[in-house]
Amino acid sequence: MSSQLGPLLHGLRREAGLTQEQLARRSGLGVRTIHRLETGKPTDARMGTVKQVAQALADALGRDRDDVWRDLLAARRDGDAAAEATGAAPMAPAPEESATPAPAPAPAPDPVRVGVLPPRGALAEVAESLARDVHSRWIREEEQRRIHDPFPLPLRWRSVPEGLLDHWGNISGALPGAAPVPLSLDGGLAQVTEVYRRIGSGRLVVLGRAGSGKTVLMLRFVLDYLAGRTDSDPVPVLFSIGSWDPTATALRDWLIERLLRDHPNLAARTPGRLTLAASLVDAGWILPVLDGFDEIAHGLHGAALRELNAISLPLLLTSRTEQFADAAATEVLRKAAGIELTDLTTDDLVHYLPRTARPTAPGPRTPGPRSGPAATVWDPVLDGLSSSPDSRSSANLATVLSTPLMVLLARTRYSDVPGQDSADLLDSARFPTPEALEEHLLAGFVPTVYRRRPKAPAGPGRPHRGWEPERARHYLGYLARHLDRPEQRDRQDLAWWQLSGSLSLFSRILAVVLACSLVTAASGFLVSAAVHLISGHGAASVLRADLADALLFGPTVGLAFGVIYGTMATLSGNAFEPSRMRPRLPGRGRGAGGAQPRRLRTSFCVGLLGGCTVGAGYGPARLVAQEHYGTLPAGGTAIRAMLVDSLLFGLLFGVAGALVLTLMAALETPLDPGSAATPADLLAVNRGTVVRQALLFLPLLTLAITFGGRLIADLFQGFLGPLSWHLLPGFVIGATGGLAGALCYALALTAWGQWVLFTRIWLPLTGRLPWATAAFLDDAYHRGVLRQVGAVYQFRHARLQSHLGSIPGSGRPAPAPLPPARAPERVRSR
Repeated sequence: MSSQLGPLLHGLRREAGLTQEQLARRSGLGVRTIHRLETGKPTDARMGTVKQVAQALADALGRDRDDVWRDLLAARRDGDAAAEATGAAPMAPAPEESATPAPAPAPAPDPVRVGVLPPRGALAEVAESLARDVHSRWIREEEQRRIHDPFPLPLRWRSVPEGLLDHWGNISGALPGAAPVPLSLDGGLAQVTEVYRRIGSGRLVVLGRAGSGKTVLMLRFVLDYLAGRTDSDPVPVLFSIGSWDPTATALRDWLIERLLRDHPNLAARTPGRLTLAASLVDAGWILPVLDGFDEIAHGLHGAALRELNAISLPLLLTSRTEQFADAAATEVLRKAAGIELTDLTTDDLVHYLPRTARPTAPGPRTPGPRSGPAATVWDPVLDGLSSSPDSRSSANLATVLSTPLMVLLARTRYSDVPGQDSADLLDSARFPTPEALEEHLLAGFVPTVYRRRPKAPAGPGRPHRGWEPERARHYLGYLARHLDRPEQRDRQDLAWWQLSGSLSLFSRILAVVLACSLVTAASGFLVSAAVHLISGHGAASVLRADLADALLFGPTVGLAFGVIYGTMATLSGNAFEPSRMRPRLPGRGRGAGGAQPRRLRTSFCVGLLGGCTVGAGYGPARLVAQEHYGTLPAGGTAIRAMLVDSLLFGLLFGVAGALVLTLMAALETPLDPGSAATPADLLAVNRGTVVRQALLFLPLLTLAITFGGRLIADLFQGFLGPLSWHLLPGFVIGATGGLAGALCYALALTAWGQWVLFTRIWLPLTGRLPWATAAFLDDAYHRGVLRQVGAVYQFRHARLQSHLGSIPGSGRPAPAPLPPARAPERVRSR
């Protein structure tokens, strides 16, 4: 059945414009039943069920129910025939099927043509590949976070009070009139997957206070679920939901966007023209693990719950208890069970903290409950907590160290640094409140991880690099404040292509104008000088004239690209995303998919706008050049010549740019499967894509301008006066336009070009980020300040991000030190 009935039903539902929820309501069936019918999961599709679905689809399509039912029944029978041919057991018939005369066999529908989803077997392979990628990614992340060093902190939980969640009957799927029995969801870190599988609805909420270990629990759930996953189970994928705006984007579309960002190979198109990411979501192959509900923008939590209730997907959701309780006061999350993480105890600290510290030799110690030979830096703290738990200092410290986040910070400050005295934590005069203790631990984290260490081999693939603690904290503070800007949509994700957004639009336009003016002037001088030298006109006066022309026409192109960039930045919300496509010549293994009509239209409009803007400025620039060389015609002839030049060059450059960009878009193909999406890898992939685009752009635009100029001159000859276009001057203009256009396009209109222009040059020049920004981010990740979530970085915890963002700056920062002349390249190991 999975090869025929599911795709056919999905295609008919999409043709009727119905969601799974709407079809379920019209047919009187459950949403999970519709979902299982479409994805091929059931082993017995009873005929009464198929008839109900056929009736609802027929009503929506305005067709006869018998016709729709015949198609569905034929698809079902075809599935039985396929099962018998392979030796599998066919679906058991329902009693009413034997009483219904069998219709004449219809031709088996082609699942690729009838439905928009590819065959389930093909999606199963994609899901299996995704599962392997997710598993390897989070295994590395778990190791990076030192969760098992020396052993995981004991996370425990209890069931959430019933007032925050739905009725147990809805959660368990009990029949009307049946008495639902609440499930016991208590457990620990090792039982999270087992607890989840007890829940009939497949929906679970994990609550806890800040730093209580919710993200670590979700990470462990993903890995444990994948370890026990069968071929038919969905793939759990962890999403940081804090950047979701439920009033602007439906959850399905947001999930697809995030899958495409973190797994670019899922941008490949299926025969139904959907991306693989959309097909996986629609077919139920994705189990969303939504982390950070509390990080959604203030005022949108209620809308987020309503959007989550509008879909029937199984899911896991984490949130701080307070924010979820506020949202649940007016809207509960339907069919979701809930657990709440509990605090760590003093016994947990007694067992954990000493094993994180280096043992010291026994010596004279103050007598206490923990006196003995196994001395560690934590003995004064643990002795104090055990001997006087009711004292003010012990109570404050026990409160602070009741969450895994603060235990991590304390461990970093005192276990990892020799010579520290943990007894400072019991100084009630210095730290009179738990909040003061937390600020102390937060403030000491960055200086501790960036402290100077003895010179040691850096390990394979990671050369040793040091950052001064104060300067590192300054850079991290700037990144934290960048995420806290009101216009920043993603308040958690440090995406390298969005760092330019920390600059004002005026600053970015100014940088684009200066950069494009410079590269255009350099391109014009090099091309003209090369032609003159080859043709034997290498006199110094000619070269000076070439330089003067280059300096004159450079700002013209720079201003034009500044206008184009400002327009696109305003219309696109300052977002220039990394391309998920790359150009490939015909006949060289182009993948399925290619450019979509919208992409072609956008490329055409950008090329036309950019070319016309550049060409329109050519007339005034040429007029100034004639004035400089004393060849300016007298009277109104000069103005007329300027207008004609602006019109013709605007038309030439506009048409040439539109055709070239449209052709480049038509030659694009999705990134190859296996393209990784770590920040460094995505940056490298995008750099390669932009280089390919520039290498293709240069000769195409050169030829288009060189020969297009001749065509336009012939077309308007006589109508606009005598026009001439000679091959050699035309080639000089074409080659200059091709080289300058390729460089300006790469710098101003691609994600990688803006990374180079703004993040690698402009921000370091103004002292806000280091010159080696990519190396700094990677180093911060390995030091534990940042974490990797797919293609982006995030701060280790929202509390750390908030603390760093609140550190006041000390005036205007000094420019970042220049990089060494021969810095060793980072060799990326796999």
